[in-house]
Amino acid sequence: EQPVESPQPAPRYIFQQRQRITGLPLYFQGYLSVRHSRCQEFRVYWTELRGTTLFFYDDKKAPTYSQRLDISTSTSVIDVSADEDGSAQFILMLSSGELEVKANGCECGKEWKGFILTVTKLSVPPDESLPPVQLTRMQEVLEKEKKRRITLNNCSSASLNKKGPSSSTLATMPACFYAVSRQEAIEMLEKNPSCGNLILRPGSDSRNYAITIRQKQGASCLKHYKVMSAGASYIIELERQVALPSLQDVVNYFVTQTRGNLKPFVMQSC
Repeated sequence: EQPVESPQPAPRYIFQQRQRITGLPLYFQGYLSVRHSRCQEFRVYWTELRGTTLFFYDDKKAPTYSQRLDISTSTSVIDVSADEDGSAQFILMLSSGELEVKANGCECGKEWKGFILTVTKLSVPPDESLPPVQLTRMQEVLEKEKKRRITLNNCSSASLNKKGPSSSTLATMPACFYAVSRQEAIEMLEKNPSCGNLILRPGSDSRNYAITIRQKQGASCLKHYKVMSAGASYIIELERQVALPSLQDVVNYFVTQTRGNLKPFVMQSC
């Protein structure tokens, strides 16, 4: 059963951590119960809509999300009749499958559907039952999302026109890359062991990269490796340096060298 309370912003330091980890603007937030088509029970999360991604947190004050879901491929939102407990239920139709969603109350459900449709369809839904203040907020979100996408497109175009490793890096960034600190990477690996055990992250100098891994050898073992950007190559700092042409090759190197014991950490596949 969902906690009955009005959505309140997280403490500032938590908001800043989430902003740094996700790298996306916050559009809407609150409690949601979700159930994937393969699951039998709903699970309650504190949920944030950032860009066209839903981030699910086990706790309202948790700085790191436990799951994320890209809803940019959403084709439609289907209403389901309200439950006996008064919760509003709807289904997100995604290319990857269906996601059943419950919101705490009819009004809250309409708000979630409205914001989701705004960012996925790039238009404010014509729902006369929505309060004017929420329609205004959705219009503001729509303008922000349009600007965000224009910026992304411009950055992608600019990176393709550049020479050197930066454009290659942007175009082929591995799915296990997260813009997190060493400590945040450790927490992500420890709290979500089923998602994988290898994270690629920025290095401490912000110019290079690092690999954080968590292996079970009796007790869990955490290790960190520097990955230096050198011209068109990336060098893994080992006893004997290994130079590879891309960050994806760096990740693949760790996976193959451990015969699959290391698996790239990807939240949305959990």
